[in-house]
Parts: sequence; structure tokens; C-alpha cells
Amino acid sequence: MAGENVSFPDTFVLLGFSEYPWLQLPLFAVVLVSHILTIMGNISIILLSMMEPRLQTPMYFFLDNLSLLDLCITCTTVPQLLDNLWGTEKTITSWGCITQLYMFTWAGFAECVLLAVMALDRYVAICHPLRYSLIMNPWACVWMATACWFSGLANSLLQTTLTIQLPLCGHHTLDHFFCEVPALNKLACGDTTTNDLSFILGAIPFAVMSPLMVIVSYTLIGRAVLKLPSAEGRHKALSTCSSHLVVVIMFFGPGIYMYLQPPAGSTQAKFLSLFYCVITPLLNPLIYTLRNKDVRSAWIRILPLKVGRKAFQEK
Repeated sequence: MAGENVSFPDTFVLLGFSEYPWLQLPLFAVVLVSHILTIMGNISIILLSMMEPRLQTPMYFFLDNLSLLDLCITCTTVPQLLDNLWGTEKTITSWGCITQLYMFTWAGFAECVLLAVMALDRYVAICHPLRYSLIMNPWACVWMATACWFSGLANSLLQTTLTIQLPLCGHHTLDHFFCEVPALNKLACGDTTTNDLSFILGAIPFAVMSPLMVIVSYTLIGRAVLKLPSAEGRHKALSTCSSHLVVVIMFFGPGIYMYLQPPAGSTQAKFLSLFYCVITPLLNPLIYTLRNKDVRSAWIRILPLKVGRKAFQEK
């Protein structure tokens, strides 16, 4: 029994949405279709930027990284969710749970930093256009993207390693549809003060500093745009930021609300997580495709079918 208190069980039970039996099959269909479209959409964005020379710019380089992170988030959580919605056994192996912990935490924190870097890229493009190519040179972009991935990895290693060392005392039922740090902390039968403090302090650069950096960047962008003499120039400048701003709101909004809320309703947290893991990765490529003239033009040049070209031209 002593060993059981300090180690993970062989499997975890993921309750997911089992309190809504009538919702299982409709939700399975919605999540499955969304998952397929998410994979197709994000991979197409990556391939499109590789094939189209006009999209080989810092903005689309960071967009490729965003697509990769979205794929990591959705491919880490959604397959297990689909399996639990379809099957009767709503379980996940301990190694599967640990993998979800590391990958989801890594991708989530890295995306926080990346969205701030993308806001900085838009600030330099609009406020310092003549120095843009000098500041956002290829090596600078690579270093910034690397910093995003490695900062997320470092925090993931810290938070997840602390979490899997917690004594669970045989508890193995998670009131969630995937394994994440706060959900596992609730299962612990020992003192979680160190873990909670580490999670809060570790989240500050990602959940506080990154949104603050976005706000500062867009405040400076707004001031610069208001100084432009022509309405057409102001509209063109704002149109380059609109897609990123929508993505930022969709990402940080539910995430900050979910993690800063007092742990009251688990059902609300699960639906917010569903939006974060399923809907946001699905909408990101759509937003950048439908709201961005460069991407639409690239699709029109690449798509061989006239029907496809007419569809994009109409949008």
C-alpha cells in the first residue's frame, strides 16, 4: 500500500462528459469532424507557406509555428476524447496521461509566448516599417520561435515533473476529458502547496506577461495608426492585425478565465477546455485564410480547380 501512495496507478478514469449520456454521440460527431478539419486546415497553412514564396515572411513563419502548436494541442487531447466518447471504457494509461501532461502543458505555454511574439512582429511592421526587414531578419525570427518552444518546454518539464511526484493514495478518477496539471493536483492526498505555488509563479510569464505584451504592442500600434493621414492607410494597417487579434482573444480569453476562476464548477471548466482544445485550433486557420488577402490569393494561384478558385474569389 505504501507504493500505491507515491506512484501513478496503471490507468486513470476520465469522466469527461459522462454525466450527459445523451450528449456523447452528438459530441463525438462534432469533435471528429472538427478534428479532421483542424488537421487539414493547419497542415494546409504550413504547406501553403512553404510552396508560396510571397508567404515566406516573418508573419507567416510565426503562423506556421502557431499551426504546429495547435496540431500538438489537438492531437494530444482529441484522440483520447473521441475514444472515450465512443467506447464504454473511459480510461487512459498512466503513460498516456503523463504524455498528455507534458505535451499539452508544453504546447499551451509555448503558444502564449508565440502570440506575444506575433504581436511584437505586427508592432515592428506598422510602427517601424523601414527597419522591419532589419529587425525581423530570418535569424531573429528563428531565435524568437526557438525561445517560444523552449520556454514552454522548460515550464512543462517543471510543472509536470512536480505533478507526477504527488502522492495519489490510489485515486485515479479525473473529472476531466484529458490529463492536465490542475486536474491531477486535485487528486493528490498530500500537501500541494509547493505545486500550486510553482504553477502560479510559472504561469506569470505566460498568462500575465504575454497578454500584457500583446496589450502594449496593440496600444502602440493603435497610436501609430491614428497618426496616419489617410483612411485607406489606417484600414490597411489594421487589416494586417485583425486576424492575429481575433486569435489572441480566442486563446487568452477562455484560458485566463478557466485558470483564474475559483475551482467551482468542473462542468464549466470542461466545456471551456473543449473550446480551447477543439474549436480554437479549428478556427485559427480559417481566420487567417478568410480574413487575409495574401493567403486567399495564394490559394487562388495554387488551387488547380476553377471551382476552388471561384470559391476563394467570392470570399
